[in-house]
Parts: sequence; structure tokens; C-alpha cells
Amino acid sequence: MTLTVYLSGEIHTDWREQIIGGAEGLDLAFSGPVTDHAASDDCGVAILGAEQDKFWHDHKGAKLNAIRTRKGIEEADVVVVRFGEKYKQWNAAFDAGYAAALGKSIIVLNPPVHQHALKEVHAAALAVAEAPRQVVEILRYALTGALPG
Repeated sequence: MTLTVYLSGEIHTDWREQIIGGAEGLDLAFSGPVTDHAASDDCGVAILGAEQDKFWHDHKGAKLNAIRTRKGIEEADVVVVRFGEKYKQWNAAFDAGYAAALGKSIIVLNPPVHQHALKEVHAAALAVAEAPRQVVEILRYALTGALPG
């Protein structure tokens, strides 16, 4: 059984690489958003033309990124949503809500400091992890039934 996993959220750390590397050998296919911050922010104006107002600049980029995000979430079996410590990932909250509305299996990955702030997001998740290795073990268990160690 192959699981398709969409890795959503924070783009400033290597959590995606940790999960993908830790899951080597498992029958998983990974996808996710564009993680080049500048490319993600500027895709709308790069493709559709410049905007004088920053609102419309961001608006164009958000809509183009939503095409990729929606497709990735729709095709996923499992959606991992990462909330990092430093930045506010409002898009990750949207991704979690969208995945929940589609009935997707959601794993939330966040530091303990966000437990209270994310309680509604956690309520939609099937698991809440604090470390990428825990996400790997959840995926391993879902595929093989094997426990860690």
C-alpha cells in the first residue's frame, strides 16, 4: 500500500527533509508547496504581471499557490501540517481546515508552546507530534503496523 503524504506549513527549517530521509524505504510518495520563499511570494507577479499595491502582489501569489496546494491536499492520503516556533503560518491553518473538510488524515507537527493556540486544529487531527521522527513512526506504523525500536 502506497501512501501519498502532503507536507504543509513552515518553510524555514529542514523538517521536511528529516521526514523524507527518516521514511526512506517506506512506500510513501511526498508532495508539498513551493518552499523557495521568494518564488512562492512572487509567483503571481512573475507570471501575471507587476502590481503597485503589495496587497494585490500578495493576492496574486496566494491564488497561484492555492492551485498547487489544493491539488496536493486533494491527492494526499495523509496531510502533515507543521507550525514552527518563529513565524505565523496562517496558510498552514487553512491547509489543515481544507484537509479536514475533505476527510483527510491529518498529522499536526508543532512545538509544545503552540498547544493552546492550536487546540482547534489539533481537534481535527488524528495525531499531534512534536518532532519529525514521531511523524515518521506514525507513517511507518500506518504502513506496516510496526512499532518503533
